[in-house]
This record gives sequence, structure tokens and C-alpha cells, in this order.
Amino acid sequence: MTALEHEDSPVYLKLRAIIATAILRGEYRAGDQLPSVRALAAEHGANPLTVAKAYQSFQDDGYVEVRRGVGMFVLPGAVERLKIAERDRFLTGYWPKVRDHIALLGLSAHELLDREIA
Repeated sequence: MTALEHEDSPVYLKLRAIIATAILRGEYRAGDQLPSVRALAAEHGANPLTVAKAYQSFQDDGYVEVRRGVGMFVLPGAVERLKIAERDRFLTGYWPKVRDHIALLGLSAHELLDREIA
């Protein structure tokens, strides 16, 4: 799950965020097979139908394809398109809230940029 994913998000969205992060980090590249629905469900303690819903959303968005009897595979160009979509999601969904919170706390850009990451 990404650091910005809300705890109260539906489970399939949390799983989608985990998969998206893995793809963006290069853990799954174009042509790579994703874990089976059952394997991912077992790994995260989720219902297989919930994992299937997360995978279906990737298929609907054109990031993966299903090969009958074989599994789900990352499509060429998926990383670039996913990165664009996630950037847009961040800038429209998360950044305004983060920016407002920064302003509320009176933090300066200098304070934020000079802060050591633990």
C-alpha cells in the first residue's frame, strides 16, 4: 500500500495500490506474470474475489492482460501509463490536502526540503 492510501479505503483499492506500487518499482515489468489471485489473497489475507476485483480494475484500465489458463501479465507501456495516472491521482486527490495541511502547520518549503528522511 502506498503511504498515501487511507486506512478506510476499500480492501480492493488497498490491493490495487500494492500492485501499482510493485509495477512502478519495477518488481513486475512488461511481460511479467502477476501472482495468481489465490497467491495474492493468501499473502495479504484477503478474499480471492476481492483480489480478482483489484486485478479486474487493472485489466479494465489496460495495464494487464489475462491469458486463459496461464495467468495475468503486465502489458507493454503499462508502467508509463500507470505512472501518468498515479501522478494525476496524486496531484488532484492527495496534493491539495497535503498542501493545505502544510499551510495549516505553517511549514515552509525550506523546512520540508531540508528535513532528513528517517
